[in-house]
Amino acid sequence: MSMTAEIPYGAYWSTPFCKWQGAFQHLHALRFAAHVTSAELATRAWPAGTFDFAVLGTTIPQAQCFYGAPWVTAMAGLGEISGPTIAQACATGVRSIAVAVAEIALGMAHCALVVTADRTSNGAHLYYPEPAGMGGTGTHENWVLDNFSCDPSGGNSMIQTAENVAQKHGISTAEQHEVVLMRYAQYTAALADERAFQQRFMRLPFPIPRPRFDRDAGTLEGDAGVTESTAEGLAALQPVLRDGTVTFAAQTHPADGSASLVVTNPDTARELSRDRNVRIRILGFGQARTAQAFMPEAVVPAATQALSMAGCRIGDLDAVKTHNPFAVNDIVFSRQTGFPLEKMNQYGCSLIWGHPQAPTGTRSIIEMIEELALRGGGRGLFSGCAAGDTAMALVLEVDVQA
Repeated sequence: MSMTAEIPYGAYWSTPFCKWQGAFQHLHALRFAAHVTSAELATRAWPAGTFDFAVLGTTIPQAQCFYGAPWVTAMAGLGEISGPTIAQACATGVRSIAVAVAEIALGMAHCALVVTADRTSNGAHLYYPEPAGMGGTGTHENWVLDNFSCDPSGGNSMIQTAENVAQKHGISTAEQHEVVLMRYAQYTAALADERAFQQRFMRLPFPIPRPRFDRDAGTLEGDAGVTESTAEGLAALQPVLRDGTVTFAAQTHPADGSASLVVTNPDTARELSRDRNVRIRILGFGQARTAQAFMPEAVVPAATQALSMAGCRIGDLDAVKTHNPFAVNDIVFSRQTGFPLEKMNQYGCSLIWGHPQAPTGTRSIIEMIEELALRGGGRGLFSGCAAGDTAMALVLEVDVQA
């Protein structure tokens, strides 16, 4: 399938990700994303009227989120554009990009701003009126915690899906911990030379605004809440579930943050690019759903579908990034595709820097672009699982002209 949508090189950004109940816990996720977007746009010499479409990806309710994308763009100084608000759990980042690509393909837009933002901290407690209930009493839920712990389709928790896959494929705690050590070492490479890799798409030190967004309350040197992993420390951990294999270290942590990028046609991509010698083409998408309560397996069929649409094979890839809420995800992906574990997730991944839901995939894709640019170009795949035993994937190509 031929796609014309591209991502201008450098037309993307991410905040640091902060472990929940940390430095971003009091910031309204959508207002924070708009605040960051406004600041990023102010540093770029893009002409007025650049955008004619926007997509907001967000999964955790915030006050007045009913107004969605039009509210975020208005707060960011782009009140003339609008678009949909997308929620597809952990696959929201890829889905938001796919919506932007489709809009451009339909000729309904030529340049889209994709904003993904969430805050797992202080998750909403929702009450649903039920006048016909006993005594008129309604029902309620903790949006974050209740949905982490129970898939209404099967009654299983997220971690149970990882345990099911570990048991099916014979994946031990020791093997998971080997991946954790590998991923942590890869992440530390992004911290070298004063976080040189991360500074390619992240403003550091990062100013932390006050909840009223009237002035800054401090700064962050980078991601907050990342736990150092050592062989000795991992060996002392016990599985979270009785008779299980997954420890706290072998799974990600909830986080807060945002990540955004631009999707447009080739001509506009060239105009907006930070370096016109670098071209980023979107080649294919994939989505899949696996058996009930086997969520980590879904990344493989989603990746296969994206590769098929892109017209390439796993051996054609120069980079692979995954949303790996569990180390189990990467082990299954590597075993079933043959792609080496050590070549996946260079410079970082959600297993280490956390999972704020909608922005997770977006940041991974941004990191993959920069990884490919540093190596002189190539093709990359991102694939990530999501609630409901699903996954989405994306294949892109970075072309670097000498």
